[in-house]
Amino acid sequence: MNRLYQIALTKIKGIGPRTARNLLNACGSAENIFRASKKELLQIPTIGKVTLDAIHAAQPMEEAARELDFVEKHRIELLSINDAAYPKRLLHCEDAPILLYYKGQANLNPTKCISIVGTRNATPYGKQLCDELIADLKEEQMDVQVVSGLAYGIDVQAHRQALHLHLPTIGVLGHGLDTIYPAAHREVAAQMLAEGGLLTEFPSGTIPDRKNFPARNRIIAGMADVTIVVEAARKGGALITAEMANGYHRDVCAFPGRIDQVYSEGCNYLIKTNRAHLIRHAQDLLYLMGWESEKKTGQTRQLELIPPTLTKDQQRVYDYMLGKEQAAIDDIMLHLEWPSSKLAMVLLELEMNNVLLALPGKCYKLI
Repeated sequence: MNRLYQIALTKIKGIGPRTARNLLNACGSAENIFRASKKELLQIPTIGKVTLDAIHAAQPMEEAARELDFVEKHRIELLSINDAAYPKRLLHCEDAPILLYYKGQANLNPTKCISIVGTRNATPYGKQLCDELIADLKEEQMDVQVVSGLAYGIDVQAHRQALHLHLPTIGVLGHGLDTIYPAAHREVAAQMLAEGGLLTEFPSGTIPDRKNFPARNRIIAGMADVTIVVEAARKGGALITAEMANGYHRDVCAFPGRIDQVYSEGCNYLIKTNRAHLIRHAQDLLYLMGWESEKKTGQTRQLELIPPTLTKDQQRVYDYMLGKEQAAIDDIMLHLEWPSSKLAMVLLELEMNNVLLALPGKCYKLI
């Protein structure tokens, strides 16, 4: 029954991810939202009479019932923002979808996750860069998941290479799971269901309309530790995804290209304006993300016999870091359930006291 209400919440007219998340935080569950009285709902900030009437309309529940039939018939997994299987990296994005439709085998919370995006008109140079990057990551024994948008060009090239090397790959769609767009990629999509997965926030019946793709791109950016732009024009979806990743305080990388090539203009612009780190190969990416150290074996940090004098908040961070080679700032924030401003201050204090060392890729390690 709760799944019905979870779908219905996404069907309320005029309510987007932020307002829906506000309602969930206030009421505790989607079911409680629909069962709450008008007086209770009006006490929630940003909820007015128009929203109230939309919640109590018949349309959300009717549409949700039809969608639930489709989900159950096709064995689609529903991932609510409160579910453990929901992509945890997305939780730090304030506009994250409150509900995702997923079909596949891959874990959506891998140890490492990269998104690879680029032009639909990929050149042989761009395809080669994409293939070599993924192959080198595989050779370095990096347990990495590849996310992209199943579009023509760089997107599908990344999916195909990941499948070829048996790395999990997730295609984020700008439409419902009742169709595959472009149709030419149906075979790739079928393979991904076995060694990866297909993910969308859009219900069945949603066509691949142009306005859906920026929303799709924010999921691609939010699911990954780093977004890599392989080849892109000055304007287009790849640069939108890169901007979104920057907005989420995620790392962005770009391969440089020739100055006279149209599909290098976007990458060169990102690098020139400090919106992306320049990378040439997988080794540059490993260095940037602080993943090089994970290749080293037999090196275990010796814990200090006498830990430094710390405040209560500093001690919580220190205790979490003990025994870890390194930790990403998003993982620390998720574990401690602190706002980003508080965590940033405590991390700075620990750096100043020579307790923590800041690494590339927004990661930290104990000194």
